Amino acid sequence: MDHAAHYLFLIASAREPGHVGNTEWLARRAAAQLAPDAQQTWLHLSDIPLPAFVDQRHTTGTYPWPDDRVRPLLDATMACTDLVLVSPVYWYSFPSALKTYLDHWSAWMRIEGLPFKEAMARKRLHLITTSGNRAKAQPMIDSTKLCAEFLSMTFAGALWGKGGPPGAVQSDDVAIAAADRFFLPPAA
Repeated sequence: MDHAAHYLFLIASAREPGHVGNTEWLARRAAAQLAPDAQQTWLHLSDIPLPAFVDQRHTTGTYPWPDDRVRPLLDATMACTDLVLVSPVYWYSFPSALKTYLDHWSAWMRIEGLPFKEAMARKRLHLITTSGNRAKAQPMIDSTKLCAEFLSMTFAGALWGKGGPPGAVQSDDVAIAAADRFFLPPAA
């Protein structure tokens, strides 16, 4: 990439405002290892009033630009070099706010004058997640890989840690060690 990395961390937890959950804690641990010149933007999807996605691909075929409530999320998505989904596992999948965000990609691909697919193909997609056990996270990890493939993004990997009650991941030494290496370039 020609410019410094810009990481967009999208926190998808449905946890009550003001509480840092296991997944966000693990993401912040990993982000602490980023290069000093790497820009970081952190957004809580629960703070963004995403409307339900309406599929009009086969009727009008195009979508208008999002309104002022959603436009900052689109702009942040377009501006980043690395998109980091910070998402605990809910029922073997994404929390509803993250799923709604991903559904909006279908609209953003069809906004006249917005090169969404082309821009996404130049980005890396990362997943940071926690759950009761690793096997229960696998459907979400697979979905994230498929989203990356669909838009020709580089899937940069998944970081998993032990979730559950508050603070559980802080006792997961394997996850903490993995977080400390998660954003490092692969060894040559």
